[in-house]
Amino acid sequence: MTEILRYTAFSTDPDGGNPAGVVLDARGLDDAAMLAIAADLGYSESAFVLPGPTARDFHVRYSSPLVEVPFCGHATIATAVALADRIGPGPLAFTTAAGRIDLTTTPGTASLTSVPTSSAPAPGALVDQALHALHWTPSDLSWPVHIAHGGAGHLIIGVANRARLADLDYDFTALADTLRSANLITAHLFHERSPDVYDVRQPFPVGGVVEDAATGAAAAAFGGYLRTLGKVPTPRSLLIHQGVDMGRPSQLLVDIHPTDPRVTVTGTAVPIP
Repeated sequence: MTEILRYTAFSTDPDGGNPAGVVLDARGLDDAAMLAIAADLGYSESAFVLPGPTARDFHVRYSSPLVEVPFCGHATIATAVALADRIGPGPLAFTTAAGRIDLTTTPGTASLTSVPTSSAPAPGALVDQALHALHWTPSDLSWPVHIAHGGAGHLIIGVANRARLADLDYDFTALADTLRSANLITAHLFHERSPDVYDVRQPFPVGGVVEDAATGAAAAAFGGYLRTLGKVPTPRSLLIHQGVDMGRPSQLLVDIHPTDPRVTVTGTAVPIP
């Protein structure tokens, strides 16, 4: 019988962070079985682990309740901590559809180093459609809108007023259609609280989820976005607060280097009783 673990990532509180399903031995599960498990759990993503070439190398697949996704940061952190709980802390490597992800683990904490990130301005028509779905206007924006990648594609939108995030009430179907039209996974909506502290909300209608409480893949993409904008002249460490407005507070630590397109995302994870 398939053992399904439940962990929450980017929090030390089982009632905080972003829950993920973790199957540490997915041998014998086909695509339909993985999707069925993910849908039954109802979490934004679940991770399915297959053996790799060594005892600390693994193949990992990720599924939302509706679709398989190439990479998921919070499920990666959850899986890495779950593996460390079983085989001991230390380095890990995950082969994913997005590429190789190198990790380090200590008890209860994991750091992932993303695939190379990229970021570029979003087409005007896509921005207009996204703003319409969000019930926002161009006057709400304070940053350039980009499409950024850090293992998956995200629409990066920065707002001047924190209240815009707090009052988020978007058109689920319209935003899902907008993101799908550009082969994107989520919208990464952020406000700069201070130069190294950001508040984030993360709609994920493409996966059938209204909002993610913590999104490591998008945090990596956001690091690439800041690097592309020239905001990383020297190494930077950021703190991202996410999930606060939905009652599941999360904290993501993001390390960016000016000469390395990869981004490191660190967080805690704990089992859900």
